[in-house]
Amino acid sequence: MSKGPGLFSDIGKKAKDLLTKDYVSDQKFTVSTCSDTGVVLTSTALKKGGLSTGDVAAQYKYKNTVVDVKVDTESNISTTLTITDIVPSTKTIASFKLPDYNSGKLEVQYFHHHATFTTAVALNQSPAVDLSATLGTPTFAFGAEAGYETTSGKLTKYTAGISVTRPDSCASIILGDKGESIRASYVHHFDQFKKSSAAGEIARKFSTNENTFTVGGSYALDNLTLVKAKLNNHGKLGTVLQHELIPKSILIISSEFDTKALEKTPRFGLSLALKP
Repeated sequence: MSKGPGLFSDIGKKAKDLLTKDYVSDQKFTVSTCSDTGVVLTSTALKKGGLSTGDVAAQYKYKNTVVDVKVDTESNISTTLTITDIVPSTKTIASFKLPDYNSGKLEVQYFHHHATFTTAVALNQSPAVDLSATLGTPTFAFGAEAGYETTSGKLTKYTAGISVTRPDSCASIILGDKGESIRASYVHHFDQFKKSSAAGEIARKFSTNENTFTVGGSYALDNLTLVKAKLNNHGKLGTVLQHELIPKSILIISSEFDTKALEKTPRFGLSLALKP
């Protein structure tokens, strides 16, 4: 794939990941193994609230093709087929979920040095079509996405965004929800190894005049341990401790406090992923 501006979904992703990734509020346990034939098996158990679920997933890679199959405790079977470079500089993704025969989806991504395009079509009798395009370079990019419902002939969504990326920082602005909201974010890395970073995000909903301001940061205590924290203007404080127990096996402990109502019980999350 070319080193172009990236997909539209990448706009604002760096700040979003720093402020949201690994802030779990449930209990999750994952074990991965790899067979001699190259098949990666992953078993996951999840407890969220009073509900416990689980799934078993398998992934197989062969040349430019990746096949993913997942079966969960509710007897749903999800399959994703990803093929790279059927046509040069493209990625094709086909997915479906049984027993929901209307869940099929076909997506084609095209990458160019100065543009990326994505088309996704639902494989059912009244397909929805999602389109996105991004123009620019790895440093500066702007793009838009839209969703079209073929049955009603109406646009279900349209979003526009712009991003500026430097080696030590990234800023973005996204106008979304059919022009009803705007989100601006910025992330800065304080060293070349990105051991310490900070991010800020301002989101506004025009229909309700509601503003949300979030700041957060991450700091690597050493090569195995990372701590993160975030706070928004509504008083929600989140923390994360991530530690690599053994190579590729990660323990994550997270918490969330309401600083404006300390009498409320804090929320805690735990995730343990064991990999070979």
